Amino acid sequence: MIQISVIIPVFNEEESLPELIEWISRVMQENGYNYEVIFINDGSSDRSWDVIKKLSKENGHIKGVGFSRNYGKSAALDIGFVKAKGEVVITMDADLQDSPDEIPGLYQMVKENDYDVVSGWKKKRFDPITKTIPSRLFNGVTRKISGIQLHDFNCGLKAYKNKVVKQIHIYGEMHRYIPLIAKWNGFTKIGEKVVEHRARKFGVTKFGIERFINGFLDLISVSFVNRYKKKPMHFFGTLGSLSFLSGFLITVWLVFEKIYALKNGLYVREITDQPLFFMAIVALIVGVQLFLTGFMAEMMISSKSEGNDYNIEEELNLES
Repeated sequence: MIQISVIIPVFNEEESLPELIEWISRVMQENGYNYEVIFINDGSSDRSWDVIKKLSKENGHIKGVGFSRNYGKSAALDIGFVKAKGEVVITMDADLQDSPDEIPGLYQMVKENDYDVVSGWKKKRFDPITKTIPSRLFNGVTRKISGIQLHDFNCGLKAYKNKVVKQIHIYGEMHRYIPLIAKWNGFTKIGEKVVEHRARKFGVTKFGIERFINGFLDLISVSFVNRYKKKPMHFFGTLGSLSFLSGFLITVWLVFEKIYALKNGLYVREITDQPLFFMAIVALIVGVQLFLTGFMAEMMISSKSEGNDYNIEEELNLES
């Protein structure tokens, strides 16, 4: 039985891969673990895939999936989760900033302390201030929204029970929110471990301001989807009902006001000359549309089956 699956997304990291796999192999052998390392080549434009194939021939523990183009880290992890067979699944980056020496500690927290998810915390970081300040803001907002008291949601070094990764699906930039997605899927025992963060040795950082912005957009998306994906009518139906009711009450008030004025000989403008009338019409129409949207969404989720549509070009040592 495989004890540990190590999933490593790769994007233009040819220089670091040999040193990384040598380090991982040494840690695994010292601790006597039965393991597998699954590299996910995310459409690298350098020789990363050639290096992975070479390493796979030399080491039977190494497996690989090669994407035909760059899909992003979430897609790479998602496929890795599908392929992983280990009792404990550990994810880490390929740039040598995550230390494989942390693997035994993460494994023990999952196996011995029965954590569903253990997230690394890079307490001492070697990143530029342009990355650390946005990261702190991002983590603070995510803690507030999720209620999960983690210091570093975006740390690539994490450990999971196998059953956790088999029941979650991530896409976009949602790899940052795996603890949140796991929690909403019933895996509430989430821990944290201070891990070593190393200065970058090869290559350049893939972080950019667009990822920071996309991260917050995905936070809104994942919050909405996980709360309402099984009950969209609760969201759209509620908004639609409130909008329709508001329009209806405004219309009733305008009609009542008109009748009252006519009975008492008072002057009152025509209903169609009043701005409130058009507001009421808009509210009624929007209410009906929102309600129908919720109804159609309910019909769609009742018949739709989820699946992956990634274009995998090549695989190494993986059973179909």
